[in-house]
Amino acid sequence: VVLSRQYGSEGRFTFTSHTPGEHQICLHSNSTRMALFAGGKLRVHLDIQVGEHTNNYPEIAAKDKLTELQLRARQLLDQVEQIQKEQNYQRVRRGL
Repeated sequence: VVLSRQYGSEGRFTFTSHTPGEHQICLHSNSTRMALFAGGKLRVHLDIQVGEHTNNYPEIAAKDKLTELQLRARQLLDQVEQIQKEQNYQRVRRGL
């Protein structure tokens, strides 16, 4: 288990896995109200973002007081790191 949390009717979370490979997302509801009001149906919206696309660069720039050049360098470093992670994932997947 990489992450286990309980939320109300809405929730948002971010996590970084330090292990390569595929991951499964398991969701369940422990609410009896869902069964009464929605006829036993539960609607779930997942917005999964992976890699450097998850970073809010304008927020990072403001928080760390980065110049435009420093921010671009940070973006490029993040892209390199994401490429390395993808390559490592492909190696593990192929069993190399």
